[in-house]
Amino acid sequence: MSDDNRDEPLHDESSHEKPSHDEGAAHERGTHTRVKASGKRVVLDGDLKSLRLHAVHADDKIKLGTKAARVEHAPPHAEIEEATQRLLQRLMSLQDAFHADGRHALLLVLQGRDASGKDGVVKSVSGAFNPSGVRVESFGAPTALELKHDYLWRVHQVVPSRGMIGVFNRSHYEDVLVVRVRELAPEDTWRARYKQINAFERMLSDNGVIIRKCMLHVSRDEQRERLLARLDDPRKNWKFREGDLEDRARWDAYTSAYTEALSTCSTKWAPWYVVPSDDKAVRNFLIARMLVETLEELSPVYPPIDPAVREASKDFA
Repeated sequence: MSDDNRDEPLHDESSHEKPSHDEGAAHERGTHTRVKASGKRVVLDGDLKSLRLHAVHADDKIKLGTKAARVEHAPPHAEIEEATQRLLQRLMSLQDAFHADGRHALLLVLQGRDASGKDGVVKSVSGAFNPSGVRVESFGAPTALELKHDYLWRVHQVVPSRGMIGVFNRSHYEDVLVVRVRELAPEDTWRARYKQINAFERMLSDNGVIIRKCMLHVSRDEQRERLLARLDDPRKNWKFREGDLEDRARWDAYTSAYTEALSTCSTKWAPWYVVPSDDKAVRNFLIARMLVETLEELSPVYPPIDPAVREASKDFA
């Protein structure tokens, strides 16, 4: 979303353009009328109207403390979850048109500390997408082959193509977060990557890739509760790794790394959003709303039938 309209609410239902009878007839005849995504825009009332994400700006004073991980005076869960379901339904319609339109790709980057909810977003929000039009990628430690290339090589291989939505569960930002905190490369190496990443993302944007980046911010106390749950629940034991404890011990170092990455690499063409993630319902609502607004700004349409196909099928019954 652009900085100019980031504070504007979702459009009212009355502003949703509906095809006229004549437009529908024209579509049936196979002319060049373009049809937009089906369904109405979601109207949010009361406290939900102002509950939204805002892009990070370079001059923002970013604070990644406990307060930033929560939304004060959030609406009741039942209200948030009902609104989220309406947003996800809208997201499904928009994705269908986006996939058919094929003018853009959408890349959603999810970053966050361990147990911040990246998998939960993939399941709850990205799960609303038609699987044929979405691809989820996870980035762990580089393989031997990946280490023989530049650090962006493995990322570029899986950038979504036009018409597709890509979700990165962790991303190229590991190379200015983990690499920095664990001192896996000299400072002049990882520090140069901020400029390189901005240039890489600018190139993607210039070639039709819409980029939205979410830092799922969880408080230290909430992370502790979630990690303990992984230890206590046999169904979640597999998620717990020794590295989780090592990274938790480096909490302040990761805070500094995230703060600089957010402020340095939040750009007009690839903005960062800090998502309060202590409350899973609020987290899912905020990301769903941001994605709906992003796709609505693109105004995806279904392309008209190829005239040659229409001509060849005119006698088809």
